[in-house]
Amino acid sequence: MQFTVSSALLSQQLTAIGGVISRNPIVPILENFLFQVDHTGLTVTASDLQTSISAFLDIKSDGQVRVAIPARMLLDTVKNLPEQTIKLEINPISYAISIYSDNGHYKLTGESANDFPELTLLSSIDTFSVDVHVLKNILQKTLFATSNDELKPAMSGVYIQFTPNLVTFVATDGHRLVRYMRKDWATSAQSAVIVPKKTLMLLGGLLHSRDKVAKVTLDRSKIRFDLDNHISVISRLIDERYPDYENVIPKEHSSKLTINRPALVSTLRRIAIYANKATHQVKLAIADSLLTLSAEDFDFSNEANEQLVCGYEGLPLDIGFNAKLLLEMLMSLTAEEVEFFFWEANRAVLVFPKGQSAEEDLLLLIMPIVF
Repeated sequence: MQFTVSSALLSQQLTAIGGVISRNPIVPILENFLFQVDHTGLTVTASDLQTSISAFLDIKSDGQVRVAIPARMLLDTVKNLPEQTIKLEINPISYAISIYSDNGHYKLTGESANDFPELTLLSSIDTFSVDVHVLKNILQKTLFATSNDELKPAMSGVYIQFTPNLVTFVATDGHRLVRYMRKDWATSAQSAVIVPKKTLMLLGGLLHSRDKVAKVTLDRSKIRFDLDNHISVISRLIDERYPDYENVIPKEHSSKLTINRPALVSTLRRIAIYANKATHQVKLAIADSLLTLSAEDFDFSNEANEQLVCGYEGLPLDIGFNAKLLLEMLMSLTAEEVEFFFWEANRAVLVFPKGQSAEEDLLLLIMPIVF
């Protein structure tokens, strides 16, 4: 069985889906791409058991075959070929694969596709479409706040709650929280799911500006994203109870800080250089219309402070934060100005970007460090 394909197109699609393959997978077959060839085209799949990504390519084939091909060897080969039409021959009995380029011949051995995990179909609860630009914006504003703690599986994903005309995304690592509400999604579903962080990070890397919409299909245990560039992402959902995040969001405040976000980010980056490398602690002292940021590392006698003009309503306040966590939060935003709402020096702090659109409602929360 043989077919021809553009080396550049094949390399592009293999690179796009190859990120899901683990370096040392539990199941050895997952070190391979699954090639499924029929008379209508080629579907290439990569998987880590939790997430599977498939890419479809239009080809001309003289037969049908399913074979597992070593991913790293194949990808390295086609990536290093100049752009041209290449021919692949696959022996459906021995699983030998031959690649013919303009000037070369490459031969590698595949495996039976029977051991490759099957892509189970979704028993659809709901299907809807979302603008790719909106989806990229949501991922940018939520993924940074998910947890990397394997002992807290629920917090290692993004919680998504679907209700008619409102979708809520929540991410938290226990030190900070993001709640992003989107009011213009047309979905009839009323459910809540937790999508793994790795799945959404891979999805974010697959979204391109030339794509228009992503089709989302949802059932009780899986979620699927179909993109304009003939790529599909299927993921198992995290079957855990998500923390009751609403209880940690303060309902009142005693003071409010309004400040230019780029100026604050720039200053934080400089001050953080002098902070303790274990705690990354910076201190914010706010009084009248002046914000003083300072950091000190007693172990090396390093210290720094800098002042910024701000708008402030409330009594003078001293409060500490982990500079690394605060910077990640501020850099996920695009607004020129942000507002901080404080209650007490040891209570959660709310952050809002100014000038949000009518379709979105973004709330960020960060826990302070007690001096």
